[in-house]
Amino acid sequence: MNDHEKCQLERRKVMKTIASLAAVAVVPAVAGRVSARELFARPPGKPDRPDRPDGPPGGTSGGTAEPAEGGDNPSADWLSGGTKSMTADFPDDSIFATGATCTVALTEQRTEGPCYFDSVYREDISEGLVGLPTQLCFQLTNESCEPLAGYEIEVWHCSVEGVYSGDTSDASDTGRFNSSYCTGDAEDALASQWFRGIAVTDSSGRVNFKTCFPGWYSSRAIHIHFRVRSNNADSVVSQFGFGDYFCQSICTTHEDYVSRGEPDTYMNNDTVFDGPDETYMFNLQANTDGSLLAYKRLMISES
Repeated sequence: MNDHEKCQLERRKVMKTIASLAAVAVVPAVAGRVSARELFARPPGKPDRPDRPDGPPGGTSGGTAEPAEGGDNPSADWLSGGTKSMTADFPDDSIFATGATCTVALTEQRTEGPCYFDSVYREDISEGLVGLPTQLCFQLTNESCEPLAGYEIEVWHCSVEGVYSGDTSDASDTGRFNSSYCTGDAEDALASQWFRGIAVTDSSGRVNFKTCFPGWYSSRAIHIHFRVRSNNADSVVSQFGFGDYFCQSICTTHEDYVSRGEPDTYMNNDTVFDGPDETYMFNLQANTDGSLLAYKRLMISES
């Protein structure tokens, strides 16, 4: 077994252990770039809820996947090169509208994982890395769908290469951070805090981040971690993923991702998510400049 295979095996063991301990209760392109229309659409003949059989890490056979939600500009080509390429403004709060009745459920707990350490306050969390430029937007509300201001929302995720940053020199909370597992001891990762950041909700409960669509690593569906905190107390720590077909398409066609190929794990066989449930998936739209908009309303109990 070579070093790469050992690393992947260790990652799978760690994630299975974490998943078994996770709380689940409700908590108080290159040539041939495809368009967003093709990526958001379900391929002809694919079922609404396809099953993806488990396979060996790195395998690309037998892949079935889920469609993402449609976009405002479905004919746009995806941007590349990271957040510096993005020109679209953040959308207004109407993206979070759910009608006259509040129908959003309390956001559920999902494992923090071994790759967390506290970060810094900033809007652009990419540190200049390349990838599909992405606007990441959250709105925080209580059980009555009233916006909650003054809460911290923190996010963290891996790079296009499936590696987490690991510069903990300014962090105060590193007790659970598994540096070797998360960074692979890569020199650039250990010197960076890419794809980590904190923002404070405004009067409409809103925070915005500029980032890049995450890559994948073995045994996990593509995901973004987040935590909501007030007065140094956690309200919820969880994570959201993306539709399987959307992930498959980006990873096999977008110039910043295609070199690594198709993910080996999707929502259907992930160790943390309960399958392709929209509860745990971002809402997605294509912006007019070809960047991605990923957004979600979070609901917590104030009690």
